[in-house]
Amino acid sequence: MAISIKLQVFEGPLDLLLHLIEKNKVDIYDIPIVEITEQYLDYIKQMETEDMNVMSEFLVMAATLIDIKCRMLLPKEVNEEGEEEDPRAELVQKLLEYKMYKYMSYELKDRQLDAERNFYKKPTLPKEIQDYKAPVDYEQLIGDMTLQRLHSIFKDTIKRQESRVDPIRSQYGRIEKEEVDMDAKAAYVEGYIRQHRRFSFRSLLEKQNSKMEIIVTFLLILELMKTGRILIEQDHIFDDIIITSNEVA
Repeated sequence: MAISIKLQVFEGPLDLLLHLIEKNKVDIYDIPIVEITEQYLDYIKQMETEDMNVMSEFLVMAATLIDIKCRMLLPKEVNEEGEEEDPRAELVQKLLEYKMYKYMSYELKDRQLDAERNFYKKPTLPKEIQDYKAPVDYEQLIGDMTLQRLHSIFKDTIKRQESRVDPIRSQYGRIEKEEVDMDAKAAYVEGYIRQHRRFSFRSLLEKQNSKMEIIVTFLLILELMKTGRILIEQDHIFDDIIITSNEVA
């Protein structure tokens, strides 16, 4: 009668490889690839599983081990720095990472088990103690503070606030934006020119109601002069400017 053998269940091909390395007590940086590959293939032959996804992972690792075994029989490759490349280097790196994560999972599991053994007692303080508030000692709180000292601190604070005020800008009033209808102002200036034909520039500006209207009127006069619709005359510097319409009445 055949003896049934129960195989150990591994989480994946890396878990099986790590088990074989620890079982044979070999250096993970110098894996005897021939011996480990043979043991790995023996385990694959004894596996009984209907899950092709699980089986395919182990078969892919078996093909990788055989590939490494063949590459080790060939002359070693040399990298750009002139150093010989080890075909096992990539596999070793994956095993080291897997080993680190595996032992980290053990540590987290131990912490979870330790946490399950901790019990906490709910607070059972009487309501009188929970509502208790320590009395305030106003004499200790104020200390050596007096009304005279408070007044002195208040005056110093006010002085510091006053020193931050700009003596010039603080005299400015509220700056508001003036809205001027350019089309209406242009119609007004053109009507004024048609009506007077020849007039003083100063007299036109004096009829404006705000500084913004004066600026807009000045710009409109410049534009009319540029297009040749008016003629500008001034006999001497600082004399009044005379504006004459060039349009036929």
